[in-house]
Amino acid sequence: MSSRTEPSSIPSGLPPAAGSAGERTSDRSGRELYRELFAPIPRQSAASSRPFGGTANPIGPKPPATLAESGLPTGLLNELILKLLYLQGVQTGQEISRQLRLSFGVIAAGLDALQQQRCLEVLSADMVGKMSYRFNLTELGRLRAREAFDQCRYCGPAPVTLTDFVEQCRRQTVAGFTCNPQTLRQAFENLVIAPELLAELGPAVCSGRSIFLFGPPGNGKTLIAKGLGQFLHDNGGEIHVPYAIHSEGSIITVFDPIVHRTCDDQELIQAGLLPGEPGNRPGAITQELRADPRYRRVRRPVVITGGELTLSQLELQFNKVGNFYAAPLHIKANGGVFLIDDFGRQLVSPRELLNRWIVPLEERIDYQTLITGRKFAVPFEQLTIFSTNLDPQDLVDDAFLRRIRHRIAIPAPSAETLSAIFARVCQDRGLAWRPGTIERLVSLGYYGPHRRPRASDPRDLADLLLATCHYLGESPSLESPAFDDVCQRFFQSPANMTKSVGSTA
Repeated sequence: MSSRTEPSSIPSGLPPAAGSAGERTSDRSGRELYRELFAPIPRQSAASSRPFGGTANPIGPKPPATLAESGLPTGLLNELILKLLYLQGVQTGQEISRQLRLSFGVIAAGLDALQQQRCLEVLSADMVGKMSYRFNLTELGRLRAREAFDQCRYCGPAPVTLTDFVEQCRRQTVAGFTCNPQTLRQAFENLVIAPELLAELGPAVCSGRSIFLFGPPGNGKTLIAKGLGQFLHDNGGEIHVPYAIHSEGSIITVFDPIVHRTCDDQELIQAGLLPGEPGNRPGAITQELRADPRYRRVRRPVVITGGELTLSQLELQFNKVGNFYAAPLHIKANGGVFLIDDFGRQLVSPRELLNRWIVPLEERIDYQTLITGRKFAVPFEQLTIFSTNLDPQDLVDDAFLRRIRHRIAIPAPSAETLSAIFARVCQDRGLAWRPGTIERLVSLGYYGPHRRPRASDPRDLADLLLATCHYLGESPSLESPAFDDVCQRFFQSPANMTKSVGSTA
């Protein structure tokens, strides 16, 4: 029989693969399951109140030594083996082990069962043992593989159970993150931020709960929110994210290379689990690996969404062709930061969006629904940041504000702060800073009750000045007539602009 991989067009309408569907679901009460999975973490001593430090790695999940330890149904493992061989052709036991990210001791029982069912045949073997056997599908095996593809086309690293995923998320929560005035000030050293604002941001980060940033536009709310995300990303250590999870008979992919920045590439290359340098010899998955290879070790993720956010993006994304799911954005952000920028300007109304998050923010649990209607609970373990320039009273009610632990106003900068920002902007752009510039703008009437300063004004003015002087062939200077013209255009009010257009017409 040829070992060549067949085309990937899979016929439909075949009955499900035997001996798999019934093993994947549980009749246990959902309430009982949630109570067990999300029980409070026992208090530890003050010296070890968290399972990891600010820069240390969390406890990695232990690789399973047996199929029972993995928690996966036998039918699911057999289907993954069949689909892998259908796509890849002849594979050794060691190669199957590597691609499923399970040790050979875990998959050996599945290979034996498939051989007994006459779905697999052994083409050849070395003296090393069963790991060196070269397995190939029989005709019955190909039929079973096609039936498995009809049920679910996922063919990658074996998933982890929902129970294991929940436990790992609890180990690597952002709550209790190491943050003090020195480390936070160092993280924002490239920005001009008032000390009293840093004094509010610090406890908010340490709480690991939710933050609501609000204030007039142009004063750095998005910049501050992204800075907090970068702070946790750079200083929060590493966490473990599974390729996929298995729950209620379905597979949900979690690891996303766009969202998650991996830190274990070299380790996996040396173990032969990732392609590496030419000549790299793949090895076997052993218990000596630092963590279960069905997980990837990543920096704490930062997921940013804005006006494009819809309610559907907060639910499982079902792949109709593949019959499996992708986790929504906030689940991929577990252990990191989930930033909702421009809150209130989404396609969905703020009230609908907030109602969707009332339970997750309060209970730190989110409920996801499969297309079958079955629900299951997943952790909501991230630092959630809302940023808006709209009036909070127009967006949220008291019931929601009560669930936002930290409400931080980002006001217009003072004249002193604005001068410091302008000086920093000039330094970055090679402009000579002129003390008294802000006072001059105030004296000319550009700032006042009609127009409050914005932290973004220095950047915008400097960029307009550089562009104007480049066009005119002049040297940029804050003392030049070109700067006066730039200010006049920049601070022109919409009312004046309308009058100018009307007079011209």
